[in-house]
Amino acid sequence: MARLPTWVLVLAAAVWSVVSLQPPAPGAEAQRAFASVERLGARPHVAGSPAADAAREYLLDTLRGIGLEPRVQDTVGVNAGSLGDGTPGAARVRNIVATVPGTAPTGRVTVVAHYDSVQSGPGANDDGAGVATLLETARALAADRPRNDVTLLFTDAEEACLCGAEAFVAQAPEATGGVVLNVEARGTTGPVIMFETTAGNGPVVDRFAAAAPHPVATSFAVEVYRILPNDTDFSPFRDSGRYVGLNSAYIDGSAAYHGPQDTPDRMDLGTLQMHIDNTTALVREFGRTDLTALRGADATYFPVLGTLVRYPGWLVWPLAGSAALVALAGAVAAARRTSAPRVLAGVGAGLLPLVVAPALAQLAWWGLTLLRPGYAQMDDPWRPVWDRAALACLVAAVVVGWVLALRRRVGTDALAAGGLVWLAVLGPLLAALAPGGSYLTTLPALAGGIALLVGQWIARALAAVVAVVVLVPTAVLFFPALGLAAAALPAFVLALLGLALVPVLADLPRLTPAVALVAAVGLGITGFAQNAFTAERPAPSQLMYLLDADAGTARWISAEAVPGEWTAQYVTGRETLALPGFDGAYSTGPAPPAALPPAQVDLTREGSRVTARLVPRRPVRLVALRADGIVSATVNGAPVPVRDGRLDLVFHAPPPEGLDLRLVQAAPGPVDLQVTDGSDGLDGLPGLTPRPPETGAVGSHTSDLVAVTRRVSG
Repeated sequence: MARLPTWVLVLAAAVWSVVSLQPPAPGAEAQRAFASVERLGARPHVAGSPAADAAREYLLDTLRGIGLEPRVQDTVGVNAGSLGDGTPGAARVRNIVATVPGTAPTGRVTVVAHYDSVQSGPGANDDGAGVATLLETARALAADRPRNDVTLLFTDAEEACLCGAEAFVAQAPEATGGVVLNVEARGTTGPVIMFETTAGNGPVVDRFAAAAPHPVATSFAVEVYRILPNDTDFSPFRDSGRYVGLNSAYIDGSAAYHGPQDTPDRMDLGTLQMHIDNTTALVREFGRTDLTALRGADATYFPVLGTLVRYPGWLVWPLAGSAALVALAGAVAAARRTSAPRVLAGVGAGLLPLVVAPALAQLAWWGLTLLRPGYAQMDDPWRPVWDRAALACLVAAVVVGWVLALRRRVGTDALAAGGLVWLAVLGPLLAALAPGGSYLTTLPALAGGIALLVGQWIARALAAVVAVVVLVPTAVLFFPALGLAAAALPAFVLALLGLALVPVLADLPRLTPAVALVAAVGLGITGFAQNAFTAERPAPSQLMYLLDADAGTARWISAEAVPGEWTAQYVTGRETLALPGFDGAYSTGPAPPAALPPAQVDLTREGSRVTARLVPRRPVRLVALRADGIVSATVNGAPVPVRDGRLDLVFHAPPPEGLDLRLVQAAPGPVDLQVTDGSDGLDGLPGLTPRPPETGAVGSHTSDLVAVTRRVSG
């Protein structure tokens, strides 16, 4: 009973930490915006398609109805490295640009969302939510004109190559710099997270904290995002150096991401309301701010009980050093109360939960992929809450079992000191490698070290609360951000929390680890049953068809390293392909040749200058090109990158009249041009058995792609 106040404080802080991250109840704005989501998310509208044309006309009409005068930027956008392997991409883009003139502008605020979808899904969330949010922002601005110019930018071809944003930043007269706010989605539900900033983010983060009604953000997310192979429309603005800004998205429910299931009925209207609330408030804030003074140093920031705690980046090292010293002093104090050998034993033992808990969590996911192979193509199952709860219980069983097994032999104070030493060691390590994430261990180590020095229960209770409010939100956000496929990372954060809570955990009954383990197994079994693949929640599969028009042969291709049951009908081995847009190792198998015409290519030459006119002879979404011995190249008048004498390019949304390719060779002579065009949809191909209802297409840019390749020399 003496420990009851501590447990009340700790549990209340944990519950409040989780609840404070949740989206608000949907309001009238979300209900109104949802009509646009339903309109845009009714069918796929990939760049260049008739459905994209219809979406663009709808947006133009809506903006005019609000009282704005939108224009269409019709041009070619080029991204020097849009594919995962760095292959350049280009596209014919038609961005929608609408500006609300400011009353006394000090600069420009640019708010961005993309109106195209992937070919494999209707994009209700990605990025119908962002587009609908911008429309609501436009309505708010029409009623309350800002001081600064505000440009609403609806980009094209984001999914293909970020080419709409690239074209705007490189060519648009409105691309004058200032503040950029990107509005995105990578799921169907959950809190909207401000997950990326430009460098020197202190002043804009201060504005975010002051203005956003739901300020969910962490500087650690910026550090994590920098190492992930992901980009959004924010990237061209960030890389230009002319902008400061913020990138926001919701990321839970990622099983539907980029797939046929990204439909309006799966959207969480509370999440949409959160997007609208934050974006509108930020546009108003930056709309009245002097935009000439928004560059500074990076800040550290993280959510605590509905607010955003932040401090300047220059404090990272002093805090990490102070935490290390205080934790060391606390360990010395613990050694005096127990013994130095016990504290050293506690330090050595403290490594166990940091290794065992993440290892078991990752093994559990790998075990699930063995039992249900379709999971191998997913980051998260369709209903991940059961599995997340199971993982939390598994970590609790490991950490509490570790504490209770050693509390008599080593001692609670010694175990607590050992855990704090590890937290204190990780603080400087994070300060060096990921400064924005150093707070995760520095602040719990500092509070825990003070509690060890004081030695009173109230100090330990407060230290436990500090650890909870710092680490629980990060663990909660890590689950959807990384998915159960990377279960070791949220498990590691929860294990860190366990190290900080040793004095509290030591008072638990002996049966607690067994109860937690039983709960983990029960929740895992429930999650496994709830996530059986059905027509509404299908197993993902990825398959392409490639016809070599010169050889008259065809093959099935899959990016699945271990093909699922349906895909395995078509692929029989592994093969390394060397094709523009398809370099790499794939699962492949022979396929019956289909009667598909290759692109028509007409070559003309004047010395070392070669002109190629390429006209696809079927409706296609992309054309991939490769040629060697090239010095420079343009496509439809736009210069495109040439690297080490090789032109490698994927051109998306080619116009019906075709492409005008102009090459300059290093030396006059025959040019060998490889052309691959791609359309969408496997239906009607010879030898194809349709997917069963419980099998669907994975959310991939190449799912169900039909490609025809040929070589032309001259």
